Amino acid sequence: MSKLTHLDDQGQAHMVDVGSKDDTLREAIARGAVYMQPATLQLIQQGHTSKGDVLATARIAGIMAAKRTSELIPLCHPLMLTHVMVTLQIDDTNSAVLVEATVRNTGKTGVEMEALTAVSVAALTIYDMCKAVDRGMHISDIRVAQKRGGKSGDHVLEA
Repeated sequence: MSKLTHLDDQGQAHMVDVGSKDDTLREAIARGAVYMQPATLQLIQQGHTSKGDVLATARIAGIMAAKRTSELIPLCHPLMLTHVMVTLQIDDTNSAVLVEATVRNTGKTGVEMEALTAVSVAALTIYDMCKAVDRGMHISDIRVAQKRGGKSGDHVLEA
């Protein structure tokens, strides 16, 4: 079994030393969804929520969150991100907003946490902006879909 990298030999949490690793192109794609009532989804599509443009606000929130991941998640390295894209897709069939974040950099450590943080905060923003009309919304399925680069190579969990 692999050893947890954020624990030292005494079991104490520490930031992993990545100083000796080579800089390589890194990319991660994360996904998630916000499920809601069909009427709430319609309000979002029509831009009729009292707080403004839900999708534009969630997109910006996700981008901002990716850039601040190291301030939110203990032991994450601060990274110079070269690309953050958050896309939001309406899923009428399942009455959901599908959230996807793609994050890239050239560095010594991966960007999975930044992609996951972007998806999480974008989803939370959708929830916050619509909770007044739909208390039954739920955020689900947040996961890493793809990871590229680094010593461990590429992992495509879903296309």
